[in-house]
Amino acid sequence: MRTYGGVRVDQRRAERRERLLEAALAEFTSTGYQATKIATLCRRAGVSTRNFYEEFAAKEDLLLTLHGRINELAMARVSGVVAGLGADIGPAGRIGALVDAFVATVTGDPRLPRLNYVEAVGVSPRLERQHQEWVLRWAEFIGAEAAQAAQQGFAPARDYRLTAIALVGAVTGLLREWQARTPPWPVAEIAAEIKGVMLAAIMREPG
Repeated sequence: MRTYGGVRVDQRRAERRERLLEAALAEFTSTGYQATKIATLCRRAGVSTRNFYEEFAAKEDLLLTLHGRINELAMARVSGVVAGLGADIGPAGRIGALVDAFVATVTGDPRLPRLNYVEAVGVSPRLERQHQEWVLRWAEFIGAEAAQAAQQGFAPARDYRLTAIALVGAVTGLLREWQARTPPWPVAEIAAEIKGVMLAAIMREPG
């Protein structure tokens, strides 16, 4: 493997890519995505414009990558927590655990909800497609939890697809409000509100 200054070329490229992504996260959530210039990202990351185009075709690709990463990280954390729960835990315990894991992940760095729920909204058809794909993935996850609650006799047996999509929207709205408010709402209050909304929506009778 070819090296440069004692560092493998592929390692240097990976490090350069990560610096650009970190610069993009910082700039997009402070200056704003639309106002951020590629030259600014390159200066912040310590790379040339040529280096930028070796890694990304356009500024939008950085936003797509970051948006996808944040959702992947949150999904991995939540799935890991839920997989470790016992079969005897009811919906209140399960929803409490998954919401705590999700909220901790996306609020641990206040830039994450800013990027996902503000800067990435309405940017382009590609971003909208990716956003919709994640809405459906999260809705499927919530729907599966609702179905399990129904199987255990805690919730009515019904079609939870629309409920799950509505809950994704509610969570998005609460996190958007959290990042926009100065000072922000206490994270524990945001988590408690999400839990209450989810439990109420899942437990309600159809009709």
